Amino acid sequence: MPRAPKAVQTPAAADKKAAPAAKSAPQKALEKLNLRRDIDLALHLPLRYEDETRIVKLAEAREGDTAQIEGEVTAQEVAYRPRRQLLVTLNDGTDSCVLRFFNFYPSQQKALAVGTRVRARGELRGGFLGWTMMHPHTRSASGELPTALTPVYPTTAALPQAYLRKAVLAGLKRAELSDTLPPEVAATLKLRPLWTLKQALEFLHHPTPDVSLAHLEDHTHPAWQRLKAEELLAQQLSQLQSRREREHLRAPVLRVNGTGSLHERLLAALPFELTAAQRRVCSEIASDLAQSKPMHRLLQGDVGSGKTVVAALAATICMDAGWQCALMAPTEILADQHFRKLVGWLEPLGVRVAWLTGSQKKKERTAMLELIARGEAGLVVGTHAVIQEQVQFRNLALAIIDEQHRFGVAQRLALRSKTQDEAVEPHMLMMTATPIPRTLAMSYYADLDVSTIDELPPGRSPIVTKVVSEQRRDEVIQRIRGQLEQGRQVYWVCPLIEESEALDLTNATETHAELSAALPGVLVGLLHSRMPVAEKKAVMSLFVGGQMGVLVSTTVIEVGVDVPNATLMVIEHAERFGLSQLHQLRGRVGRGAAASACVLLYSTGDAPRLGETARERLKAMAETSDGFEIARRDLDIRGPGEFLGARQSGAALLRFADLTEDSHLLAWAREAAPLMLDRHPALAERHVARWLGSRTDYLKA
Repeated sequence: MPRAPKAVQTPAAADKKAAPAAKSAPQKALEKLNLRRDIDLALHLPLRYEDETRIVKLAEAREGDTAQIEGEVTAQEVAYRPRRQLLVTLNDGTDSCVLRFFNFYPSQQKALAVGTRVRARGELRGGFLGWTMMHPHTRSASGELPTALTPVYPTTAALPQAYLRKAVLAGLKRAELSDTLPPEVAATLKLRPLWTLKQALEFLHHPTPDVSLAHLEDHTHPAWQRLKAEELLAQQLSQLQSRREREHLRAPVLRVNGTGSLHERLLAALPFELTAAQRRVCSEIASDLAQSKPMHRLLQGDVGSGKTVVAALAATICMDAGWQCALMAPTEILADQHFRKLVGWLEPLGVRVAWLTGSQKKKERTAMLELIARGEAGLVVGTHAVIQEQVQFRNLALAIIDEQHRFGVAQRLALRSKTQDEAVEPHMLMMTATPIPRTLAMSYYADLDVSTIDELPPGRSPIVTKVVSEQRRDEVIQRIRGQLEQGRQVYWVCPLIEESEALDLTNATETHAELSAALPGVLVGLLHSRMPVAEKKAVMSLFVGGQMGVLVSTTVIEVGVDVPNATLMVIEHAERFGLSQLHQLRGRVGRGAAASACVLLYSTGDAPRLGETARERLKAMAETSDGFEIARRDLDIRGPGEFLGARQSGAALLRFADLTEDSHLLAWAREAAPLMLDRHPALAERHVARWLGSRTDYLKA
């Protein structure tokens, strides 16, 4: 029998066939939640559970209980007072309950027709007219009751719970859940009973009704403990892999030269002695730079501890060896402060310092780019403009990033790729004035070596911090007058309101007008993010030079501004700031020998009192000026997000583990990671891929 001829396919038909089917709204919503793989769905755990395994009789119910009842619909009506609503009366044989819906569809009316037998679950409210439920979840009474608690998952718009439950269940069935923990590693995990990953996940998605809800919700159940231990192990393995991979990379060997070197001449020229802590961290950095593998070090020190001079001394080691150094800061004001200091220290010693920023005139920028490309600029200081494509270094060997948490992964990786020789990596020195709590350093910064400047230079005055209500604003302005009469200067900081530059500007402008009127004869300056760069520089120049008595500013002065004569900082609406940001702002005063103060001016708005979190933050600020204690409390109050900044570019690498509550599991993971990587590298690879997927890069920059 002859074969039928093949159908001829037109190009248009071929294109149509090849085009992927359009994704539905729920599918797009799943991707928005990063639920792309079966394992992602299996690891998408419930926020809470609903008990639909039993029926409660109304005669035995208590007011305020969330309960499931079953009965026959005896009445239904659409009422219009006080607003349109569907009222359904359900009788379970012992009593009646009115189900009230303000939003409803014809299909619901049909499903709740008189004579239908249904189940309803919701909060029971008593009253003069009997039991009611507001917007209960309803379903037909046919079929068996479930044997497990019903999971309620974190979701987003266009992703109904029913769809998400089916997707998670399907992902859980398909996911490859064999154990990646070898017996010798699992044995060191002191959890009894020791659940397998498969057992833990199946249980947490569908727990039996006899389990303690408290243990499920506070994540102390053994199934939760197993998941948290695996998650922390994945993070530690990823960090350890990153550190070991870097061991095989090559970096320029930069050694401290002897007498007459730029390093020695800068030390001799400094108008102050280094503290013991500064000398210690300088030695740690010098030791790293002398290695042929790239340094990856975090320099942490409280505000005013002298990190910039440590960076300058590291740069001199680099330039002594004939290589270039780049210093990148997140804001132009901070970059400008660094530039001024470094020029003051280094140019008298014959070093050419280049300046790169997004606001530069084309002619100046072109000249700077040529200096950098020819290698005539030994040190390059700037903002993110330093990493733009047209910036070509002749031989970059050291990259210094200040306030590193303010930069994203891509930006840090871009700076690392600025060497001409692809086989050579620059040394990386990252700096932060937000001290890292120990548990955070052990987890998110485990791939870094950490140096700490834990003492302030001598002669710094302690800062007295006062928490003051907005109602005492006039007293605060009177205090400002007193400081000005003594020849001192004052900061007044206004908050960024809901990330809105317009509101931010209005708030600062109104405060500037108020203080200008209240302080006649005093030059009151205004600084905010929308001002032209030249205008910002002019304002800062007047304040730094002492001609300006009061500077009203938004948070652009958070870091980098150094005016020893400024002795009073007023932070308006202090309750809106994060704790680390308040500490950074406070660090702008107390930089000289005169007594300094910080006034945290708070407003309760329409509320009768401050919220719990805001009160805890302000209390912490009043009680301590120790940046490490501030950091510890900030971690307790808000979790790790603020410390990490853009390190993860928004990807929360720890979804389940809590660094405060689960420190014992973190300690186990730190010990288990090298053992597993050395003896079971294939299992380690599978473990990291399962838990982190493509997000491992976030930990490598």
